[in-house]
Amino acid sequence: MSNQLIVMRTEKKYEISHFTVLKLKNMLQASLKEDKFNNIDGYLVRSLYFDTVYDNDYWDKENGLEHRRKIRLRTYNPASEKLKLELKEKKGENQIKRSLIIDKCSSKRLINGDYSVLREIDTEFSNELFYIMQTNLYRPKCIVEYNRLAYMVPENNIRITIDTNIKSTESSYDIFSTSLGLYNVTEQNVLEVKYNNFLLSYVKDIIDIADKSEISASKYCISRSISYI
Repeated sequence: MSNQLIVMRTEKKYEISHFTVLKLKNMLQASLKEDKFNNIDGYLVRSLYFDTVYDNDYWDKENGLEHRRKIRLRTYNPASEKLKLELKEKKGENQIKRSLIIDKCSSKRLINGDYSVLREIDTEFSNELFYIMQTNLYRPKCIVEYNRLAYMVPENNIRITIDTNIKSTESSYDIFSTSLGLYNVTEQNVLEVKYNNFLLSYVKDIIDIADKSEISASKYCISRSISYI
């Protein structure tokens, strides 16, 4: 059996310096609820991104298309037996993210290009993913890994995340490996602000204090851009 999760909200991304990370971390710890998985450096996030043979999703993002998508397989522990297969669709500032919980065996089949596993799961969402990935010739493209600090407010489903130590590889798609040849893709860090309806004023005040610049590039695109330099 598999479980589908659906999240709909507004999302903004900013590049921030290491100094701003420290400043924000102290302020958010004092005012917001910390994610239960937070530690000193944050928790691990590792994602394997799929794209078409022509990198359509990458170029849709780079060219600023209003409607675009990303498909990724995500884990928070390379030894985990359960992973998330996510379809993230963006329409302007609004996004919808649908997730499917799948096991390690099914994940390996996807990595090897066997998308029939999605038909075997046989839900409306898994069948939709099968159609998208099969007809558009999706393939694994890169793994992105980073440390994430997360803070939240129940009202309006507000979630603030700070991603540091962003690394990637395009030479291996083994998301379970403990010895990936990862390399740093940016010296900056990424602040993400996610919420429904509107951002509460006291949270906005904290974010506004940060020295930041809004960016449109995703961590996936930052990682893949190395191939296009």
